[in-house]
Amino acid sequence: MSSNIGLFDRFIRLLLAGAFFYLGLFLYSSTPIGWAFVGVGGLMVFTALVGFCGLYRLLGISTKPVS
Repeated sequence: MSSNIGLFDRFIRLLLAGAFFYLGLFLYSSTPIGWAFVGVGGLMVFTALVGFCGLYRLLGISTKPVS
């Protein structure tokens, strides 16, 4: 599993994950949509930390600069 997420993409994912966590934990707490927001936020944090996105792999996308 090679990395396919660049540094800027990781940063954006972490920012969006924070917004999803906020929505899920505070605005829509204890509802199915809140759980979905928390799940998506968790997935975004995981992909940002690991540096790999399965959807990018399926679509043939890579935001990591070629070195």
